[in-house]
This record gives sequence, C-alpha cells and structure tokens, in this order.
Amino acid sequence: MTDKKRSDDRDLNEKGLVNRAKGTAEEMKGRARSAMGGMTDDTSQQVKGKAEVLKGKAQQAVGKGQQKLDDVIDRNDRKAP
Repeated sequence: MTDKKRSDDRDLNEKGLVNRAKGTAEEMKGRARSAMGGMTDDTSQQVKGKAEVLKGKAQQAVGKGQQKLDDVIDRNDRKAP
C-alpha cells in the first residue's frame, strides 16, 4: 500500500464526514423553514423547506456511501498480497 493511496482513502472518508455534516445542517434548515411556513400559512416556504429536507437526506446518504466505500477499499487493501 502506497502513501498516496492511503491519503486518497482518508480523503474519501473525510469527504463522507463532511457530506454527512452538511446534509444534516441542510435537513435541519429545511425543517425550520417548513415549520415557519406552517406557522405563517406560507405554503411556498413549506414546500421549499421540504425540498431542503430531502436534499439534506440525499447528501447524508452520499456521505454514508463514501464512508462505506472507504471501508471496503481499506478491507481490500489489507487482503492484497
């Protein structure tokens, strides 16, 4: 295993963590917007909030996938002769 390859693996894991954090923030922002829209009877804000929630969940899923891929790559590196 070369140092460059391990560095790339760490980058993938770090990218996953960043995507999960940003996704969580986006989801929370969307929940807040949707709630405010509900309190003010502003359906436009509710819809925008729900879209942000979905965007956040998708970004979290990408982050989880990146981290799982990092785990698989790491396991395969350990098996390699």
